[in-house]
Amino acid sequence: MGRRQVFESLSGLLLVLFVAMISSTVVSIALPRIIGSLNGTQTQYTWVVTATLLTMTASTPIWGKLADLFNKKLLLQVGITIFVTGSLLAGFSQNVGEMIAARAFQGLGVGALQSLVQVVIAAIIPPRERGKYNGYLGGVMALATVGGPLLGGLIVDVSWLGWRWCFFVGVPIAVIAFIVLQKTLHLPHVRREDAKVDYLGATLIAAGVSLLLIWVSFVGNSFAWLSWQTGAMVGGSLVLLGAAIAVESRVPEPVVPLRIVASRTPALAILASVAVGMAMFGGAVFLGQYFQVGRGYSPTEAGLLTIPMMAGVLVSSTISGRLISRVGKIKPYLIAGTTILVLGFFGLGLMDHATPLWQVGGAMLVVGIGVGMTMQNLVLAVQNAVPLSDVGAATGSITFFRSLGGTVGVSVLGAVLANRVTADLNAAFGGAMPQSGSGGTSALNLKALPPQVREVVMTVYGDATAHIFLISAAVGIVGVLAALALKPIRLRTTLDLKPQTAVEDADSVPTSAR
Repeated sequence: MGRRQVFESLSGLLLVLFVAMISSTVVSIALPRIIGSLNGTQTQYTWVVTATLLTMTASTPIWGKLADLFNKKLLLQVGITIFVTGSLLAGFSQNVGEMIAARAFQGLGVGALQSLVQVVIAAIIPPRERGKYNGYLGGVMALATVGGPLLGGLIVDVSWLGWRWCFFVGVPIAVIAFIVLQKTLHLPHVRREDAKVDYLGATLIAAGVSLLLIWVSFVGNSFAWLSWQTGAMVGGSLVLLGAAIAVESRVPEPVVPLRIVASRTPALAILASVAVGMAMFGGAVFLGQYFQVGRGYSPTEAGLLTIPMMAGVLVSSTISGRLISRVGKIKPYLIAGTTILVLGFFGLGLMDHATPLWQVGGAMLVVGIGVGMTMQNLVLAVQNAVPLSDVGAATGSITFFRSLGGTVGVSVLGAVLANRVTADLNAAFGGAMPQSGSGGTSALNLKALPPQVREVVMTVYGDATAHIFLISAAVGIVGVLAALALKPIRLRTTLDLKPQTAVEDADSVPTSAR
């Protein structure tokens, strides 16, 4: 494809990425109001987010592998269709249970969009040039994460719209993206007749991860840490994941190729992505709740207050992407980005319900800078280390593990926050805190609480949220160590490695292939 064709196709791909990102950011800022209006609990709040992340995580490596075997353009359009259907189902949900199920289905489409966009870009742009284009991706992600909360807050606050439009708003954008890609994206139709997808391995991975996340959500609340339920769930999860590894090591077309994830550069990049995903998703999901429930701001105001973090993502991703394309080196930016991310979350971990907003905004800006320098560049490091024939599986693998880190992060941090809030509210109200019909706290519905109760709830949420950011900072240290352990990486200037070249570190790529 020529330069003009690349830019035309890129416009459609950026729309796809935008709609995938905005599906989370629009809802995240409005979620406290949504769950409050449906009389949901803190656990259900977490699972509205976790359901999407879980199915997105489980499906991402499958989409990536399918992209190596079948038509990439068609798969991307299928993903858009699934996303639109899930969005409509979520918008028409009548209770939290239906919403969780619809969000889980929507996650299948989000997994396709986020994975396949990067796969298609890797198929048409060489790694050395891709750093610059990753700046555009980072800009779109920042726009979605800045505009999403603002749009979500506005939708919830405008009476004639209502929260259901938080799910409907992405539908027309997705339809436009579908049409643009149909007209502009032209890729060779490649299909291997002997292609096989490892559905057994994918099922085992999804089941093992799901069971572990269900345990995380309920342990310490519905049952004790040392109990038969814990033994059954954790033991069952380990058995399923062990079986998945055994299957992946034997099948000819594994969903998560062990030969890729076991190589040094992909393995370390994946480890860093897990840590970044846990810190980023796990921490950012609860910022909207902190501003609304802990500080009493409206959804629109909460969206405005998240701008510093998104501005950091926009600026750092754009600048670092262009610098990486210019010099061809990526490791220094990964080390700096992961370190900055840890410092930002440590700053957020020092806040409480009365922390000055300028201090919170400064810490969020630092977090955004760290995210912008790491998230897409870790994907680029893995794509640079594999031949084009494996780029789909490699991209799907690192996206899978990053999403897995985010899913675990949201589940673990959500469980920690729920347990801390429940304990503090019980102590504050002498064990007689407001209860919803499902047995969980209804404190998320601030408007329904008496003024004195509301003040206590806001204080508890504002103080408790800091603890999950400290946990995010601790997890982020793993990403710093992984970035330090990477070999120096020089990006190649060609789309593919030599045909006979197996997965290897970029340092060992012959000069002619660069």
